[in-house]
Amino acid sequence: MKWLYRIISACMATLFAAPLVWMLVVSIKEEGMKIVTVLDWFKPPYSLDVYKEILTGTKLTVWIGNSLLVAALVMVLTVAVAALAGFALSKLPFRYRTLMFFVVLAGLLIPGEATIIPLYQVAKDMDLLNSYQGLIIPALASPVAVIVLKSFFDGIPNDLLESVQIDGGGTWRIFIRIILPLTRPALASMAILTFIGSWNNFLWPFLSITDDNLFTLPMGIPTLMGQYSEDYVKPMVINAIASIPIIILFVTFERQIVKGISMSGIKG
Repeated sequence: MKWLYRIISACMATLFAAPLVWMLVVSIKEEGMKIVTVLDWFKPPYSLDVYKEILTGTKLTVWIGNSLLVAALVMVLTVAVAALAGFALSKLPFRYRTLMFFVVLAGLLIPGEATIIPLYQVAKDMDLLNSYQGLIIPALASPVAVIVLKSFFDGIPNDLLESVQIDGGGTWRIFIRIILPLTRPALASMAILTFIGSWNNFLWPFLSITDDNLFTLPMGIPTLMGQYSEDYVKPMVINAIASIPIIILFVTFERQIVKGISMSGIKG
């Protein structure tokens, strides 16, 4: 039966890879190509002139830089905040700890779209619109990250922490020297998932940013697509360039991404 599974896996891999291959092949075709049959998509001549035109004549590279900056900062700060909150809810005794946990849990029940209007009003009152701070700060509150990390912190024996306290270790030493190293896989998984979520975020940047110099990729790509609706090559070049960073990320951290999805219970 192994050979059957391998054949099915190969077919599924080919099915999912076909659009990506098609995008890359079309992106190196010349503009104004004539397409009659399917094979015409893959026939020469090939050219990289459109890549040069897009990279030098648009703000795509600026938008890629904005997306990388915002996603990286959101990733680091969100994991840091979630780790601190999860540690407090898991290991620090304080009044109403259980109630606080259910408040965080209730955050999962509220659709993000339901908070957009009050979030926009708060950002406007705090003068955060059209700024990097306005893109980053609202994304730091992640109930999913807090709950997932808390569940991992719960698995660390309290006896281990008490032994560190007996040796004179304080709360910060326990958190930095014990908690974080033991839960490194969970932290890495949540960091990668947070990065991908921020990279793909469209709704909030669309509402909070009007300066095209601050656009992220999900905002900038549709504005370029509207200019090339009659052409195939330029939209494919734009998508190919925009896909490179996330493809590199996936190839580099494939195991952590898969592990993070399985550990957090996220399904497609």
